[in-house]
Amino acid sequence: MSAPVPFPESVQQRLATGSFLLIDKPRGPTSHQVTAWVRDLLGLPRAGHAGTLDPNVSGLLWVGVGPALKLLPMLLDFPKRYIGVVTLHGPLPEKELAPLLAEFTGPLYQTPPVRSAVRRERRIRTIHRLTLVERDGPKLLVDVVADSGTYIRTLAVDLGEASGVGAHLAELRRTGTGPFTEEGSVPLTVLADAVSAAREGRAEPLLALLHPIEEVTREFPQVRLKPGATAAVAHGAGLARGGIRSTDRPFRAGAHVALVGPDGELIALATARRGSEELGSGEGWAIEPFRVMVEPSRFPARWKRAEESVTPPP
Repeated sequence: MSAPVPFPESVQQRLATGSFLLIDKPRGPTSHQVTAWVRDLLGLPRAGHAGTLDPNVSGLLWVGVGPALKLLPMLLDFPKRYIGVVTLHGPLPEKELAPLLAEFTGPLYQTPPVRSAVRRERRIRTIHRLTLVERDGPKLLVDVVADSGTYIRTLAVDLGEASGVGAHLAELRRTGTGPFTEEGSVPLTVLADAVSAAREGRAEPLLALLHPIEEVTREFPQVRLKPGATAAVAHGAGLARGGIRSTDRPFRAGAHVALVGPDGELIALATARRGSEELGSGEGWAIEPFRVMVEPSRFPARWKRAEESVTPPP
């Protein structure tokens, strides 16, 4: 079998620097299978997805390739939006429905289902919005915005138990992940057509589907580094307050931030040990990088290791 025709240089560069795709996952395959199909279509060794959808759930699936795989921890900060059908197992008066939905808005304890890829421990997840779009007898069409990792199937069962009549989730579709919505997603057939066009020399359709990683990182606070700190962070060092030139917005301790060099280049992804209002005080690391996004060799070290600074004996 002959090797596939190489992609145009512009596509190869986009893949090498990291990009992600917004795929409209159909009902049937698992999220892992869809991600594997994306990987194979692009001829890459690896791909990863953020936010697993059950096989019978459709909708927006974020798939990262290349350095964009390093963004997966950041994607967990984004709430997810769903449209679902909850079927009641008995009659429920209309006047009781609105208070019931309001009761389940806010922080909730959830236990993952028995068939789950994670450890079954109670956890707190926040339901930011739970509204009724339409009702047809026992079927409720609901709009849900919830923390990443919320089990909407569990939410439907809990609604049924609280109502006293029982309920289950009949259908579910993810319509959004943070700033990304289903309007920007495409089915796998569109991706396959764009790949074919790219191998014929027409790069534009595929480039339109390969989103640059800046579309994710711009959603987080940007911490601009001084030149010396840029080199240190590129080599994996933590960031003290003295290495920070500026920040573009407030952030709290524990928040994810993007560390950028003096020219705006993304250097690393990091977790703030202190909030932005506390950066001017205290000793030690203010921000702890967890993913370096650049090749360290591009940034010559401006310091010497302790052992290198010791004068050897005569």
